[in-house]
This record gives sequence, C-alpha cells and structure tokens, in this order.
Amino acid sequence: MRIILASASPRRLELLRMIGFKPEVRPSRVEEMTISDLPEEMVCELAEKKAHAVVETLIGEVKQETIVIGADTLVSLDGRALGKPQTKAEAIDMLHAYSNRAHFVWTGVSVWRLGENLEHMTFSEKTKVYVYPMTDVEIERYVAENHPMDKAGAYGIQGSFSAFVSGIEGDYFNVVGLPIGHVYQAIKKLTNLK
Repeated sequence: MRIILASASPRRLELLRMIGFKPEVRPSRVEEMTISDLPEEMVCELAEKKAHAVVETLIGEVKQETIVIGADTLVSLDGRALGKPQTKAEAIDMLHAYSNRAHFVWTGVSVWRLGENLEHMTFSEKTKVYVYPMTDVEIERYVAENHPMDKAGAYGIQGSFSAFVSGIEGDYFNVVGLPIGHVYQAIKKLTNLK
C-alpha cells in the first residue's frame, strides 16, 4: 500500500516510520485559514484541506491503493488557539503563558483512501500538558537554542522542553504531532490492513 504524508513535518514522518510505514512526503501548500475558531474544529478543517489538496493531485495517477494523511496541530490556552509563533518575541510570550499551568494540544488528522472509490475519515485528538514554572532565563535560552518557530505552541515535547513538562493526560504522540495509534486504527478501518 502506498502511503503519502501531506506534511513536511519530520516528526510526523518519524512517527509513521516508527510503526512500519514508509511514506512518501508530499506537503500541501494550502492557505492555513479556517472558518471555525474552536481548536478541535480548526485542526480538523486544516488537516482535511491539506490532505484533500494532495488527493486532488493524485486523481488519475493512482494505480494502487493509496492512503493520504493530512494533519494539523495547535495549542489552546484559556480558549485561545496558538499555532506556530511568527517571531521570537511571540514564542517567548507563549512559553511564559504556559509556565506553571496546563494547556491543551490538539491535532486534527484526515486520512483518505484512494482506490476503486474515495473514502476518508477526519478526527481530532486532545492532550493536556502540565508545565513546571519556567524562569525568564530558561525561556529565553530555550527559544535561542531550540528553533521553536516551526512548532505549534513554540515547543517540541520530545526535545529539551521535556525538562519543563510535569505531566500529560492523553496521547504523548499527539503532542509530538500525530496521534499515531488513532491514525493506524483509521487506516485499518479504511483498508484491508491486517
């Protein structure tokens, strides 16, 4: 089965490889605008747009069963959705806001199967992340050393930010960028994967 990841995220690629898939990477170039302002709807809308944009490029070229996976991740805090920071100052502000508090990480996933017909499933996953108090120096050092600009919420839980995580409720891999168990189950439902 051919698997295509509609994302340039090295973390998502690594997670898919971790469970035995060998996906092609074909990032979509959709504008990341949503109609909704609810985090769980925003991530689903964007994941579906990303996957569908890649699916459209494949129509007519598909000769074998193909799965396309689109995903989008954001952080929510106090009802506000936080994506990737645009500046280092914005990254610092985000990390200050998490210090000594909990926030939510949402990932939307859209899995499409192209074969004799076209089917898809779209869902979101939520994980609560608790953060220890962080000093100004720790936050500034983290931003200077860890390139938070390409990460939703300005951090990667699998890197040095793990020193500040006091606990999570939910799927750890969701915080990394892809709730891989849920993705695998969706692929099983859409295909004859055994």
